[in-house]
Amino acid sequence: MCSNYALPLGIALSVILTSGPVGANPTDQKMPRVHQEYQNPAERASNPSVEPTGSLILPQVLALTLTRNPNLAAFSEEIRAQEAAELQAGLLPNPVFDANAANFGNGAVRGFDGDVVTLALSQLIELGGKRAARIQVAQIGREVADWDYEIQRVTVLAGVAQAFIDVLGAQAHTELVKHSLELAEKVVQTVSNQVKAGKVSPVEATRVEVALATAKSEMMRTERELEVSRRKLAAFWGSTSPQFLNVQGDLEAIQTLPSLQSLTDRLKQSPELVRWTSELSRRQALLDQEKAKAVPDLTVTLGGSNYLDAQDYVMNAGFSMPLPVFDRNQGNIQQAERRRSKAENEQEATQAKIGTELNAAYLNLDAIHAEIENYRSTILPGAESAYQAVQKGYQLGKFALLDVLDTQRTLFNAKGQYLRALTAYHQGIADIERLMGGAISEDSK
Repeated sequence: MCSNYALPLGIALSVILTSGPVGANPTDQKMPRVHQEYQNPAERASNPSVEPTGSLILPQVLALTLTRNPNLAAFSEEIRAQEAAELQAGLLPNPVFDANAANFGNGAVRGFDGDVVTLALSQLIELGGKRAARIQVAQIGREVADWDYEIQRVTVLAGVAQAFIDVLGAQAHTELVKHSLELAEKVVQTVSNQVKAGKVSPVEATRVEVALATAKSEMMRTERELEVSRRKLAAFWGSTSPQFLNVQGDLEAIQTLPSLQSLTDRLKQSPELVRWTSELSRRQALLDQEKAKAVPDLTVTLGGSNYLDAQDYVMNAGFSMPLPVFDRNQGNIQQAERRRSKAENEQEATQAKIGTELNAAYLNLDAIHAEIENYRSTILPGAESAYQAVQKGYQLGKFALLDVLDTQRTLFNAKGQYLRALTAYHQGIADIERLMGGAISEDSK
């Protein structure tokens, strides 16, 4: 029912998820770097050979998504923008050149000073640590952008893994329905021969033909679902026309769940939570910047005046500084303080939200795991045994055709539900790893 030679899904996802920096101490953690291999749509259009073909495994799909996902590309551009903002923050104010002429065109005052031309340079000197505060805000802003990229990276990787699992499950379900259709066609042929021989009633032929028509409808539905899931998967690397043949993986490779407490203890490594360490630092830096703005800046001027009539000149020097009588930037300081407090509340809310999501996802995953074990140990063996027994009994004349069709339908329904449970289980694993930003199992790190 599932490929047993491909890399287990959980391990493949864990390898990619843990390739980032998540899990280190937030105070000394190196920020993630964006991928430079992203290809824009124009490049992909000019090079159609980059569209993957043949069979795909999960690591291939994850790597392809990392280099070509449009959402990740957008976040990487934001990081570059923040780096540019950091550059701008460190620049000094430009000097100001001033030139003016006085007394020309007015004969009444020409006898006093004559025509005067004055040239001067002014330089703003920032006081109160404004430049250092501005640089600090820009640096931490880049760190926040790095974490936003990391959150998006983990989210996209978990999403593409779930889409991959969806395709894998749809393929397995299509094969199951195809097998059911083949059996239905054989039953129709057998019953048709028996009707011609006068061994069974034509009513039996009608029953099996209805079952065959139902199987054909189910086949068309599953094929449509498979095509939809294929397109959803291809969208993660920016494609609208998937060319790959199929995907390979082992749906039945179920890893043991660690305890909920161990996962909760590791939840502090979640990039969505670690991001708030940088965000709080940024809000504090913004507050420090507003406090620095309360200190007046000094403007120094140096120049000279040339008296044209007397062919003489004088040097001029001076400074200016605003007096903080009314505006001491008190409003902006209070605003920054409130936004810092707001960030603390948002951090607590995020922590509670992720903890709640982890609890719900874990309980759901634990229930699905129990369901899978029930199918493996009881439901599937029982349904298979009943089908084989009724089929043999029908050949001996002990059971009616309706019994055969009923047990066959029960068996295939059980297998279909089992596949859905396996798919939901692996998608649940991917969702928990998204929350934690790493492998669900410590051994997979």
